[in-house]
Amino acid sequence: MAKESTQPYFIGIDIGTGSTKAIAISSKGTIIANSQLFYSTKNIHPGYSEQDPETIWKAFKDVIKKIVADLKYPPVSISLSSAMHGLIAVNQQNKPITLLITWADTRSEEIAEKIHTSAEAESIYKATGTPIHAMSPLCKIIWLRENQPSLFKETYKFISIKEYIWYKLFGVYEIDHSVASATGLFNIETLKWNDASLRLCKIKTAQLSEPLRTDFIRKNVLPSIAKALHISSETSFCIGASDGCLANLGSYAIDKGTAALTIGTSGAVRIANKKPIFNFQEMTFNYVMDENTFICGGPVNNGGNVVQWLFEAFLNIEKPSEKDYEILFHQIDSVPAGSKGLIFLPYLYGERAPVWDGRSSGVFFGIKPFHTNAYFLRAALEGICYSLNQVLKIVESSTEKIDQLIVGGGFIHSKTWMKILADITGKKIFVIETEDSSAVGAALLNMKAMGIIENYSSFKPSVKEIVAPDFANHAKHEANYLVFTKLYNALKEPMHLVYQNNN
Repeated sequence: MAKESTQPYFIGIDIGTGSTKAIAISSKGTIIANSQLFYSTKNIHPGYSEQDPETIWKAFKDVIKKIVADLKYPPVSISLSSAMHGLIAVNQQNKPITLLITWADTRSEEIAEKIHTSAEAESIYKATGTPIHAMSPLCKIIWLRENQPSLFKETYKFISIKEYIWYKLFGVYEIDHSVASATGLFNIETLKWNDASLRLCKIKTAQLSEPLRTDFIRKNVLPSIAKALHISSETSFCIGASDGCLANLGSYAIDKGTAALTIGTSGAVRIANKKPIFNFQEMTFNYVMDENTFICGGPVNNGGNVVQWLFEAFLNIEKPSEKDYEILFHQIDSVPAGSKGLIFLPYLYGERAPVWDGRSSGVFFGIKPFHTNAYFLRAALEGICYSLNQVLKIVESSTEKIDQLIVGGGFIHSKTWMKILADITGKKIFVIETEDSSAVGAALLNMKAMGIIENYSSFKPSVKEIVAPDFANHAKHEANYLVFTKLYNALKEPMHLVYQNNN
């Protein structure tokens, strides 16, 4: 029998905002290699968030080459996961005439507000499943048309970073249903471009890529690319899905009563459902994973980025070490659950779900003389978890009771943070062992498409730890949480005045 190291393998690649990550998984479900490359984001003006697509293309190639070099033979197939909501304009010569405008870019905020208050807002939301927000390509395209008309006129195609890479591989413009369903331009019921959205943007279907199923497989990568990647011309590529959908798949959060919760730079709560879950007021998202599954939930803007701010603002540490994190969580552990009434509204970077307000801001509320530095640190982490709990409750109220949370992201390495999350939500937290859930999900989608596995449950990730809630702490948090949910509405108007006065 062949050794594990010489068995056929599949590569799943997650093209993320901060890095591109790749994992190699054998046909037996064992992760046998991984690679990751980081890159930066440009913020040349307030509200702008852009990246160089060529830098990301190079990272994509390099993570593949590293895995092939490490294993010394090429993969059977490669599958793609990518971040959502990005936009690149390319010209007739197939060259980018903009940088990649990322999900975090808020320059089209006023446009989003105008659409959101229009008569057709709810019908567009329900047709596309995408919240009406500056993150969506729908709003970004209108912004380009209104603010850079000559560039808008020159644009041949409006594409995502995955489409950019797919074009580099095959010379065709194609998009999977999952990434398309996060644009605000795609009808999630008909699986075609949404006419009402295109009319708003004043673009034609021909300016967008051809939508395809997430399990679509293409062969015959361009010969020069195959040579550069050190792969066989027989290596196939699966177009894959979006990072959020594949994170649920890769962590096996696709059963009823199970939700995936992730905290990276930002955060999200997601469940798998056979039908979309519409909530126009809180604008839950509904993205296509495959022909039978929608991934529904809500994203928050404030997660690990808040912790980075804590280090800089409270501890004067710009680049925290592992030891710095230990000291931070030790201080937080010294403070009782609920921070003695100190509550943090974590909207430092504006907020998406559930308020969808880019002009919102962070707030510490209930400050008393006994609240020391450590209390502020703990209250900040609790505030992030209150916000995620708010999204969780919205999703739960639209479906059925959620019994367990499968968690992912860098924060899983903190037992303190896991405990706070369990106590606030009152749910069991399942910490899973996986290299990267989105990349793993991409590989699993590919393997099922090729008939290597019969269903997604073939390779359930092993549970590293289960964190149970302390219900005495949960009761304290419920009192705080009730106040937390009232703060935004009470402070919305003064928040907007502060924003107006300082922008």
